[in-house]
Amino acid sequence: MSRPHKPVLRRCVSCACLKDRTQMLRLVRLASGDIGRDGGFGRSAYVCRSEACLQDARRRKRLQKSLRVRHNPFIDAALVAELNKGPG
Repeated sequence: MSRPHKPVLRRCVSCACLKDRTQMLRLVRLASGDIGRDGGFGRSAYVCRSEACLQDARRRKRLQKSLRVRHNPFIDAALVAELNKGPG
């Protein structure tokens, strides 16, 4: 008999809402110091895929603060790409 799995909840760095991690964008600071998206081990930060959260995270540099890195163009590029993707 298998039990249903509980969803793994993560907190958005922008709005502080708890959501299932599959519904959020994940950025990771890798051991090499690089930034990765949706994979790898290391310090990570989650942000909702809503336009308001993505814009707020970009404007207030919430991901840089959470990942403890200085300005990284990959973070801005990932947020802009997610904004341009649109719904669906």
